[in-house]
Parts: sequence; C-alpha cells; structure tokens
Amino acid sequence: MIYHNEKEKMLAGKLYNANDENLIIERQEVKDLCFQYNHLLPSKIAERKDLIKKLFHKTGENFHIEQPFYCDYGYNIEIGENFYSNMNVVILDCAKVTFGNNVLIAPNCGFYTAGHPFDIEQRNNALEYAHPIKVGNNVWIGAGCSILPGVTIGDNTVIGAGSVVTKDIPPNVLALGNPCRVIRNI
Repeated sequence: MIYHNEKEKMLAGKLYNANDENLIIERQEVKDLCFQYNHLLPSKIAERKDLIKKLFHKTGENFHIEQPFYCDYGYNIEIGENFYSNMNVVILDCAKVTFGNNVLIAPNCGFYTAGHPFDIEQRNNALEYAHPIKVGNNVWIGAGCSILPGVTIGDNTVIGAGSVVTKDIPPNVLALGNPCRVIRNI
C-alpha cells in the first residue's frame, strides 16, 4: 500500500514521523480544546459534555469525564454508554481507542497507543508507531494503570490499581500487576 502522508501511516499502524507539521497542528488544536475543557467550571456539565462530543469520534449519551483530561487527537476515541473516567486520565490516541459500555476508569490512568522503535536512529528521528486499544463492556480499571499499545481488555474484567497492561486480558477476570496478569476468574 502507498501512503500519501504521515497521518495515513499513523492510522495504518506503520512507522511515521510524529514531528510531521500537519500532525503537530492537529495535536495543538486538540491541546487547545483540552485546555478549554479542563478550565471549564466543574458545574458546567452540559458545556463539558458538548466539548467532549466535539473532540471524540463517538460517544454514548450518558458519560462523564472528570477534569483534567488529556488526549492527542480525539478523533480516534470512542466511548460507549455509561462511561466514567476520574481525574487525570490521559489517552494518547494516535491509533483508535475504543471503550465499551459501563466502563469505569479510576484516577491517573493512561491509555498509550504510541510506541517507539528500539532502533536509536529511528527513535531520534521522531519515528513512532501506534496500535489500537480496545476496552470491552463492564470493565473497571483501577487507579494508576497504564494500558499499552495493541492491548484488548475483555468484557466484565477488573484491572487492579497500579497495573501495567502489556498484553491482552481475557473477559471475566481480575488481573493486576506489572506486567498485568490474570489472578482469578470473576
């Protein structure tokens, strides 16, 4: 396949130049929207909701995202019904990040689709890749978790606080640790 720009490479999961002028402009626009969101009064719930709907690719009708919240592009984020994220959630959405229905995210969690090559020359030239993250329905993610590129978390799963999720987690389990691993079925 022929890619015509760095954004196409990024969305296809290929190595791309993160310092591409067009990508920088897109990220800057989203930083401005996140700044605006994070500085709205917490009581301005309708305005906050409208801004998230403008920022994200898709939302359910019932969701709540505590401030502060940060993301890279916004257009790669989809949230289902009854989505809740607590304070200080970061979504680096260079690839698609999808959340199902009834997802609860505790404070200080990060969802990181971006990764960097081990090759020093590539890394020093701002090359990176991005792989999608998918979180199923009825998932609870405890405080301080990091979800890394390419991970899928199955339905009805609980991820314990402080976990670093480096690989797929099946449905209906309690998983925790660094690296995150299944502790038991639930």
